[in-house]
Amino acid sequence: MKIQINLDVEMAKNKISLKELSQRVGISVTNLSLLKTGKVKAIRFTTLASICKELACQPGDILEYLPETNEDVEK
Repeated sequence: MKIQINLDVEMAKNKISLKELSQRVGISVTNLSLLKTGKVKAIRFTTLASICKELACQPGDILEYLPETNEDVEK
């Protein structure tokens, strides 16, 4: 199972920078950058809700489930 994070896509649609979104949501640029690049293992629902509010999107616009492939199982 893999969850892909499409935060960069939603940020581009809204023409908002990492720094500006960080300030609006109230989390550090570093933590937001880690989320954007998919290097996190968890996200608080309150953080996700704040991001969705600022980007006027749904959680499913940011998080996408990708089913396992045979290659993933072999690793």
